Amino acid sequence: MNNQFDNSGKRLKSLIDNNQYVLTPGVFSPLIAMMAEKKGFKSLYFSGAAFSAMKGIPDIGIFTFQELFDAVIEITKMSNLPLIVDVDTGFGEVINVTRTVSDLESIGVAAIQIEDQLFPKRCGHLEGKEIIDSNEFAKKIYAAKSVSKDMLVIARTDAKAVEGIDSAIERAKLYKDAGADIIFPEALETEEEFKFFAESVNGDMLANMTEFGKTPYYPAEKFADMGYKIIIYPVSGLRTALNAISALFDEIMETGSQVKFVEDMLTRKDLYNLINYDSYVKMDKSLGGDDLIDK
Repeated sequence: MNNQFDNSGKRLKSLIDNNQYVLTPGVFSPLIAMMAEKKGFKSLYFSGAAFSAMKGIPDIGIFTFQELFDAVIEITKMSNLPLIVDVDTGFGEVINVTRTVSDLESIGVAAIQIEDQLFPKRCGHLEGKEIIDSNEFAKKIYAAKSVSKDMLVIARTDAKAVEGIDSAIERAKLYKDAGADIIFPEALETEEEFKFFAESVNGDMLANMTEFGKTPYYPAEKFADMGYKIIIYPVSGLRTALNAISALFDEIMETGSQVKFVEDMLTRKDLYNLINYDSYVKMDKSLGGDDLIDK
């Protein structure tokens, strides 16, 4: 359990400064965050797309800040890894962004990622996106940095698909000047675009290695060579889990049994180890409670 809500932004910055690249998986629940930490990842990403999907709704900015806040605090309570949170367009205008930043920093979030789309936003790899005036977005970044202590601000620009890569670069430079710690160019499509963007902006960069989008499947080493330090895999875990569950449910419907999938399941022992079951039992005994019974 995480009792350290301070310095998460500094810890994330240290990871960026002291590593060739930082692999950052998308997590959508405390349990998945705990698994990522157990597997050796050093930072986590809370995806708006995955969060929307978990709620059974599309990624078009229709969940509330309170819903996001409640989900995020459950993760920061259970994992001490620096967490990047996708806040879409910031949940409003400049004044609203300051509240978003302050509230998330108070629960241990290391960085927010905010984008320059017009609300309601669209998935970054789909058509039909609209972007706001670059100066208006720069004000949001400046406001976010003005109220943060050590939280990092990641500025995502969706301008490449709307206005072209030159506009996206100019926007990124403006956002960097406004205080953005990291720049995230969404939906670049070629190695040449990634390199040109990173060289032109000259700062800490984030790459989105999502599936079924416009970006080719580059390995982390390739992204690092192109100038990108943080590589996120925002929906990879969710997509994999859903596909496995879909296959299991098909099997149960067809055969009335799950036995074909048992060898692929996480065992009871491994699940209990992941959630630190024994430590809770020991605590209960030490406090004089009855033994917990596994039914």
